[in-house]
Amino acid sequence: MDYRTQYRSFINSYYLSEGIRITAGLTLPTIIATYLHHENIGITMSIGAVCVTIVDSVGPVLHRKNAMLVCNAVIFIASLLTGFAVGSALATGFLIAVFCFIFSMIGVYGTRAGSIGLAGLFVMVLNLTQRSGTEAIVLNAVYILCGGVWYMLLSLSLYSFRPYKVTQQALGDLMQTIGEYILYRTAFYGKNPDYDNIYSNLLDKQAEINEKQNLVRELLYKSRDIVKESTNTGRVTLLIFIEINDFFERVMSLQLHHKLFHQYFGNTDILESFKNFLSLIAEELNETGIALKSGRPYGMNDRLQQSFQKLKQNFEEFRLKEISPDNMEGIIGLDALINACEDFVSRIHTIQQYTAYDLKDVKHDVRVQNYDQFVTHQDIDAKVFLDNFNWKSNTFRHALRVSFATTTGFIISTFLPFGHGYWILLTIIVILKPAYSITKKRNRDRLIGTLAGAGIGVIILMLVKDRQLMIVCMIVLMVLSYSFMRTRYLIFVTLMTPYILILLYLLNPNNFRNLIVDRIIDTAIGSAIALMANILFSPEWAYQQFGEYLQKMLEANKNYFSDVSSFFTGHAVPLNTYKLSRKEAYVALANISDALNRMTAEPKSKQKNAAEYHELVVLNYMMSSHTATLAAIVLVKSPPAPDAEYKPVVHAVIANLDKTIEGLKIIASQTEVEKTTPSALPVSNLENSVSYESGSHIILDRLNERINKMVQIRRNELERGITEVNTKTNLAVVKSINDQFNFIWKISEDLLKIIVKRKIICVLYFMVFYF
Repeated sequence: MDYRTQYRSFINSYYLSEGIRITAGLTLPTIIATYLHHENIGITMSIGAVCVTIVDSVGPVLHRKNAMLVCNAVIFIASLLTGFAVGSALATGFLIAVFCFIFSMIGVYGTRAGSIGLAGLFVMVLNLTQRSGTEAIVLNAVYILCGGVWYMLLSLSLYSFRPYKVTQQALGDLMQTIGEYILYRTAFYGKNPDYDNIYSNLLDKQAEINEKQNLVRELLYKSRDIVKESTNTGRVTLLIFIEINDFFERVMSLQLHHKLFHQYFGNTDILESFKNFLSLIAEELNETGIALKSGRPYGMNDRLQQSFQKLKQNFEEFRLKEISPDNMEGIIGLDALINACEDFVSRIHTIQQYTAYDLKDVKHDVRVQNYDQFVTHQDIDAKVFLDNFNWKSNTFRHALRVSFATTTGFIISTFLPFGHGYWILLTIIVILKPAYSITKKRNRDRLIGTLAGAGIGVIILMLVKDRQLMIVCMIVLMVLSYSFMRTRYLIFVTLMTPYILILLYLLNPNNFRNLIVDRIIDTAIGSAIALMANILFSPEWAYQQFGEYLQKMLEANKNYFSDVSSFFTGHAVPLNTYKLSRKEAYVALANISDALNRMTAEPKSKQKNAAEYHELVVLNYMMSSHTATLAAIVLVKSPPAPDAEYKPVVHAVIANLDKTIEGLKIIASQTEVEKTTPSALPVSNLENSVSYESGSHIILDRLNERINKMVQIRRNELERGITEVNTKTNLAVVKSINDQFNFIWKISEDLLKIIVKRKIICVLYFMVFYF
């Protein structure tokens, strides 16, 4: 592990910038108010500021501004109503139940809307301790509003000062994640690769890449000042993103016959050479990502090019020495890999040159036009809110769960002779999430982080006696904790706890020991209540959503394959149409992979057919990768000519996918109608409606026969000692295309067989209804 590289990446990241911004936004009101002898006003303003930080997550500036404006209105109203309700235990309990339900339900409008709801809950909980008259309640709400407005102005002013910084940091983060993805791929070329583990890692990382791609799309395509202004900076930033996306698809295209490589060349050093070079590619991506995040041009050098030339020379020497009629297919595969490596070098150098932002006449580049179709829009429609008022809605269940848990926590806190009741409620609202797996992880992280953080806080207070040095330690902990707030919850809690303890010690040193004990006890109580609520109001389990995700995945893969294969059949779709289907396929793959990961974190009793689901996800991943390999073949400077012979194969694959999708729909409709057990479902009707014995392998025979003839000619040439002829080049291209169509057809057949023969989805849809 290169700690120096990790340090450089962290100090240039958006998250450290956010940590510094949040710390400044929270501390400045208190510092200034304390200097003016109005410490209580400063602390109240800081409460308003911390609520608005919750919604100020990275994204388009217009979305952030609107969210912060709405959040300020919400926290003002919530603090007012809470202030008037706290005089009555009955009114307070009713307010908690209603607020928790409503503020949790608005999560149907997306993550940012859910953050506004969380901010409303946060300010409600923090105002439960006040006991004041009408004037004081109004002033308290006004001070909270002032703190929220202060932070909003601070955040927006920093954005106007450096409008491209966040996007550049997000781009750099994306490049580094792709580098990590390539590192996982290098395991294919190591000794005795564990393919199941490799694919699991790749799926996880691919989902992370998709999340980061979506973030950059939001930042670029929904920010008018970036893509519509007259300067080149925004447009070059967009070109970098386009290049990164194309680069990632090229990486996805490395779906080669790795088992064949090990069979032919496992006892040689050539695979290790490719592994080392791909590791160098990953390192170069990491360095380029850091340069993007820092906003400085990448320091160009010839290291990558020289390493590739050495690899290419070693491969040529290896090929001339080792090639034989028996391993010829493996050599062709390695030749495709060397071409991919050369393409990687070229694309990385292009991105590195863009980091100087000195391109001219970018405005007329067609790649920066027609971008609106690549983003999705969330409409705020009351119908969406009302339609989710049913038990089938996971958001509705979550809202009930939060409402029940916080009301229970409030009731329990009123009978406790110790502690701070609002700590119990805070623990509950930050732990409970719509997904069981996230709630479970947060519950564990909250407990561990609180205990570890309390220990760190005690050590600091034992060692540090100077008040000014304590404040310095507290600010450092604040910056670090808020830097991990959105990425590593365990680290966030571990660092947040000691800074809160130091703050409480500075405010009230005489009662400090009791505060530590109370915080630990209250956290444990809140965690226990959250766990109980998760059991009583169970969320929608991941396996219940798997059928829907699978259908979307199959549809997306079908469209992606159809658009890519159109280049081979002579009916090429527009380039943007192909890129849009590529994006949808990768999004669907990330969603179904995420559903699988959530399932594995859920109770064993809810992990229905996890092994079969994993097989389905891997098959879809492989189909996306093989389709990307076809795209890489055709989208080059000298693409192969269209060939009508590919049309029957394309139709056969699409027909298989259509049958698979239709099978899912039939099972779903039968499950709704029959309302019975899995064994009683009329699966025979499905098998009659959707036949998996398509016989479409006959369609491939003509293509394979043509390739076999070319292979035989090449073998004869090798037997006669002829190594350099035109046949080699033609065979490498045509065989690569033919292999990908064979792989994709076989995957489509396997998907159809799993759906029909194993009845997995039949069981899945029954479970959705029955439970």
